[in-house]
Amino acid sequence: MKIALMLEGKTERAFLVHLREFLEQHLAGNMPKLDPVPYDGRIPKGEKLKRHVMLLLSGPRAADHVIALTDVYTGSHPPDFRDAEEAKAKMKAWVGSEPRFHPHAAQYEFEAWLLPYWPTVQQLTGSNKNAPAGNPETVNHNHPPSFHLSEAFRSGKSKYIKARDASRILAVNNLYVAIHQCTELKSFINTILSLSGGKLIS
Repeated sequence: MKIALMLEGKTERAFLVHLREFLEQHLAGNMPKLDPVPYDGRIPKGEKLKRHVMLLLSGPRAADHVIALTDVYTGSHPPDFRDAEEAKAKMKAWVGSEPRFHPHAAQYEFEAWLLPYWPTVQQLTGSNKNAPAGNPETVNHNHPPSFHLSEAFRSGKSKYIKARDASRILAVNNLYVAIHQCTELKSFINTILSLSGGKLIS
C-alpha cells in the first residue's frame, strides 16, 4: 500500500526517518510505502488543496491514501486555525467527501512533539532553561514550541536549526514518549497503523 504524506517544512521531513523506524517495529511484513510530498512553507488551502489531493489519488502512480499534516501555528495574523480540530475540519471540508484523504494537524506546530525530550535539548545545548509548563500541545500561538527551542539553543550559545536538531533529538529517544504526551501525534500515527492493518496505540 502507498500512502502520500503531504508535509510542510524541513522539520517534518527530518521526522520521516524516525517515523519509518517506529512503524517498521509495529508493522512487520505490512509496512506501507510512505511517499513524502513536501511543500516549502505551507500545505495548500481551499480548492488548491483539493486539486493536489485528487492528483495524488489518480494516475498510474496514484497513492491509495493521502495524509496531510499541517501546523496550527503558521505565523499568520490572525491565525489560519484556532486549534488542531479546526485545522482538520477545514482541510476535510476543502477536499470534500473523499474517504481516502486523512487530515492531521500538529498543535500548535511540529516542534511540540519535541518538547517531551527537553532533557535531550538541555544536553545538546548546555542550557539550563526549563521546559515550558504543561502539556506540550498547549504551547500556543503567543510563544509557539519552536520559540522555546530557539531560546534554549540561544542560551546555550548555539542556534536551533530545525531539520538538523529535530533529527538529533529524535535519534536518541523513543517516539513513544511523545506519542503518550501528544494527542495529535498519536492520532496521526494511529491513522497510518489503522490503514496498514496494525494495532492502534491506546
